[in-house]
Amino acid sequence: MKLTDAVYNIPTVGQSYFAKLKKLRIETIEDLINHIPRRYKDFTNIKKIKGLKANETASVIVDVDSIKNEYTRRRFVVQKAVVSDETGVCNVIWFNQRFIPRNIPKGSKVCLSGIVERVGNKLVISSPEYEIIKDNRYLIHTARLVPVYPETKGISSKWLRSKIHTALDLICDSLEEFLERDILGKYALEDLVSSYKKVHFPESLSEAASAKKRLAFNEFLFLHFKSLIRKNDWQNTKPSYRLIVDKKIIKDFTHSLPFTLTPSQTQSAEEILTDLEKNYPMNRLLEGDVGSGKTVVAAIAAFISFINEKQTVIMAPTQILAQQHFDTLNNLFGKYKIRVSLITSETQKKALGKTDIFVGTHALIHKKVILDNVALVVIDEQHRFGVEQRAHLVKRSKKEKKSPHVLTMTATPIPRTVALTVYGDLDLSTLKELPKGRKRIKTWIVPEIKRQAAYVWIEKLIKLEKIQAFVICPLIEESVVESMQQIRAATAEYESLKSVFPNLTLGLLHGKLISTQKLKVVELFRNGKIDILVSTPVVEVGIDVANATVMLIEGSERFGLAQLHQLRGRVGRGDKQSYCLLFTKTISGNSIKRLKAMERSMSGFELAELDLKIRGPGEIVGVKQHGFGELKIASWGDINLIKDTKEAAQMIYKKPKMFKKITKYLNLADIAMN
Repeated sequence: MKLTDAVYNIPTVGQSYFAKLKKLRIETIEDLINHIPRRYKDFTNIKKIKGLKANETASVIVDVDSIKNEYTRRRFVVQKAVVSDETGVCNVIWFNQRFIPRNIPKGSKVCLSGIVERVGNKLVISSPEYEIIKDNRYLIHTARLVPVYPETKGISSKWLRSKIHTALDLICDSLEEFLERDILGKYALEDLVSSYKKVHFPESLSEAASAKKRLAFNEFLFLHFKSLIRKNDWQNTKPSYRLIVDKKIIKDFTHSLPFTLTPSQTQSAEEILTDLEKNYPMNRLLEGDVGSGKTVVAAIAAFISFINEKQTVIMAPTQILAQQHFDTLNNLFGKYKIRVSLITSETQKKALGKTDIFVGTHALIHKKVILDNVALVVIDEQHRFGVEQRAHLVKRSKKEKKSPHVLTMTATPIPRTVALTVYGDLDLSTLKELPKGRKRIKTWIVPEIKRQAAYVWIEKLIKLEKIQAFVICPLIEESVVESMQQIRAATAEYESLKSVFPNLTLGLLHGKLISTQKLKVVELFRNGKIDILVSTPVVEVGIDVANATVMLIEGSERFGLAQLHQLRGRVGRGDKQSYCLLFTKTISGNSIKRLKAMERSMSGFELAELDLKIRGPGEIVGVKQHGFGELKIASWGDINLIKDTKEAAQMIYKKPKMFKKITKYLNLADIAMN
């Protein structure tokens, strides 16, 4: 049996279980053995019945003297057993598990692992795990460190334990170690076979941790290799438009701007301009905090494309953001004859004559737009697009086998080590500071007791200073799900706030509005016709209103720090003092720790690092929504392992002949020839 065989080839799995396993991302035997435990139950305290004590977790090997289902007056079914060993007799009880008397009939020898309780003057083992002892068979469910796995309906940890144990027996002899001894020694790694056995059935927690480290090493190593191969393929097989960069013209352009570039804007622009002069296409990620000025840097690159008589395509995830870019670019290029067109599913605003810069949504892929001379493709908030969408846009922009330069941008703060792993095939530029003159946004946690006082303060501020405010709610409609009851849905909140602020004008924005309605609401808000905009997090990207200085976020504890930071970045765009109010009913725990960090820090990257430690990477970049690289074994928080595996991947990639095992395993024969 091979690792690549479908998991239904394992005895007693079959097609019905295969369908359930898919929900756990398990389709092959390799997927199954890489489905590692999330924790372990400690059943290593093995006792005789005479030595049992109340309130301890213990394991006993006993004979079943009697066992039966007993029905109570309230129609509950209780399973009662009497068990014994050479030192004494003990009672055992389970609840609502009618099948147990069939599974462990009278006369069986069984191992029980569970909590010992005192009932009256007797000791009782309550709801223990059980395992029939036959022919000195290896115990996997009791009397040891017992693995507990991520589960799904119809797939329990006990079932997974049995199938993984069977799978390891079937394939261990065929598992081939693919790392050289030098690599294993340098990074203190277990061999492959031992790692799989010990991560699933360890003798100690330290043994399990060592085994998991080896398997996590594999996962990161393969990620780095994918990036190195993609980067090599991009550079070696895709000729590009080699653009001429006239530094004097660039200097004149930057001096024409109504502001001075920050040091990191200048550095990032220089890195991009250097790329544009190379004989292979740029593939760079521009990462910058909310309001750090990524659009300006992209505009400099687009300006180079323009003076080389080439076109630029800029794709944004939403119509609101596309409109924002369209307006911004027209302002930046006001002194130059650069023609900008806006292409979305709803609109197609074109400047007169030929287009130099196309700005749009995914409609750029589907509409019949002639992209016949494109030298630069800019993809904003790139993690919000699928891989195929990005690739299709680049493919549409090709001409005569020439690939355009590609600049991807994100305002989602991603810790550098994570970015360099996930986007390892991209060169990375980072905008580290905000433009001068921006005032720090005052951020406060607002408990429920201060809600009414906050409303009074907001209304007073709007009337006296003629400013505007956002109110953000995560849902559109009231949810019947109990865990979401504290979240004020946008529609319900909009109706509620109309009575709270009867003398102010309120607007409502959410994802179910059609595009023309969204644009109308945004335009009214931008023109000062709406005092308070009640919205779902659709405003996270793209709405830039300098007069909006108050950001109120309901149920703030339910957001990741990165998203809270991006929402906060919608205010503070002008010269007025801005405020972010984090409304919450939570008063303790990690949630308050995270919200306190929002009060202290204005750095998205600092907050992302903290969120990585507390909540994991899915909350940084939206794994569930946007398909960010999800790990099965490794953790994005393991910075040292990321660094070690990157070092190992580069070492192997540069000298493949020294590492023949992994070169063969990963089919890297082509690079070994170089």
